[in-house]
Amino acid sequence: MEHSLPTIANPDAPFPSPTPSSSTSSPSGDAAGADQRGPHGALFLVLGYLRLPELLAFQRVCRLFRDVIAGDSFLWQHIVVEPPLNGKLTDDALLKVTAKAEGKLKSLALLDCWKITDAGLLLVADRNPGITKLCVPGCITADGVVKVAKRLFEREGNLKHLQLRGICNITKEHLDVLNSFMCKNNPCQIPQPSFYSHWRIVSFNSDDDRPVDVDMCPRCKNVNLVFDCTRENCRMMKSRWSECRGCFFCIARCEECGGCIDLEGSGEKAICLHLLCLQCWLHLPKCNMCNQPYCKWDADLFGSSSMSAGFVCERCRESGRSSYHSASGYWETFA
Repeated sequence: MEHSLPTIANPDAPFPSPTPSSSTSSPSGDAAGADQRGPHGALFLVLGYLRLPELLAFQRVCRLFRDVIAGDSFLWQHIVVEPPLNGKLTDDALLKVTAKAEGKLKSLALLDCWKITDAGLLLVADRNPGITKLCVPGCITADGVVKVAKRLFEREGNLKHLQLRGICNITKEHLDVLNSFMCKNNPCQIPQPSFYSHWRIVSFNSDDDRPVDVDMCPRCKNVNLVFDCTRENCRMMKSRWSECRGCFFCIARCEECGGCIDLEGSGEKAICLHLLCLQCWLHLPKCNMCNQPYCKWDADLFGSSSMSAGFVCERCRESGRSSYHSASGYWETFA
């Protein structure tokens, strides 16, 4: 499979042996030479923790690594394809990678792998009926997801979790069919609340107990990520709780706490233009120049200094530099 990683070494070459100079440079040269004839056994313990790009790179180091990695199906039971490999992954490459699991693939995440087709993923499901977790945002169509779930159900599989956010044109009929397949194998439990402030950190390996991550928005009736309100007073009142539940397009939410925002009077903007509720806006540190805060997600991008008192935001710095250059050019005309 092609990827953007540099060529490390000839994969047909054995593990490099010590040079004569290294074995004779010290009295302990023989012992050092013996240690350098192969990698330490502890090195193989890290293979199970490597991401797919690193695992593919390790295969190209030497024949020993190539044979060990290719012959251990356990290393290929959980596959996550993410940037930069996602844009280059094709159906043929996906079949080759998943074939290394020898039919024991348990989880597969294809993050925006737009070259993957419905037919390609269906072949993977045919050869790996034991898949329990599938994440395909931005990959295949809604009809393709239904076909894959149906095929796994017919093969007596045990699909437990589906992550579909980003797939367009999912209808209520698609969602009902998917839930029926999922609940036949695993009795559906009472769904836990889903909060907007958590969706950014929800990863493929997170313990999300929902069988399907999307739901039908009670307001617009479209299938999307649907969030519950984090405010206790909203959640305690049943009528109010139902009014605050919906997708991001229907209900504005605070980027900091995930609570609902009344745009008429209780919403404020951060430097990053994300919406904040008044309570969060008041508690966050402000820029000395514009008196606006960063939300916590963008504060991490600009360092911890933006979350402490007495900082100047990037926008005000750029504005100050532009004003300085304009003033310098103005005075140069009189020099």
